[in-house]
Amino acid sequence: MKKAWFTISVYSENNVGLLNRISGIFLKRHINIESLNVSRSEIDGVSKFTIVTFTTEDWTRKIVRQIEKQIEVIKAFYHTDEETIFQESALFKSASNLLFDERQIQNIIKENHSQIVTVARDFFVISKTGRRSEVDKMYDELKPFGIMQFVRSGRISVTKDVMEITALLNGFHEKA
Repeated sequence: MKKAWFTISVYSENNVGLLNRISGIFLKRHINIESLNVSRSEIDGVSKFTIVTFTTEDWTRKIVRQIEKQIEVIKAFYHTDEETIFQESALFKSASNLLFDERQIQNIIKENHSQIVTVARDFFVISKTGRRSEVDKMYDELKPFGIMQFVRSGRISVTKDVMEITALLNGFHEKA
């Protein structure tokens, strides 16, 4: 089977230790988590894990089944890149003098559709939101000028199709 990028969405209660058990599922199979983000979901009291991995669909399906066996997990789904809309965010911190002395820096900011978040005496911070390749491109362009600090978020994504999680949860509440 051919490897591809998959986004796994896990809806769960927010309990201590769940992240450790989920990462253990990947560890046992020697599959790397390329990106991880956890946040509240559209449903009150329910957290959403967004996990990105590069593996086969067969392995992804098996991983999702194992994740769903965790008590706190309500439901897990997986999607291909074509089935989702996704972004990452990144922050770049560089020396302030570059902003004024290197005209190319301002061009890089403009051409990459990024924005300056703050300017201080010794540094300035640029924010970039986009696909991983777009963040990587900007990193490569800024690197020769010097990057003091760099951080990127995990992938955040929504599906193009309707997610049935809300209906599923409403069904649970009606039965209770």
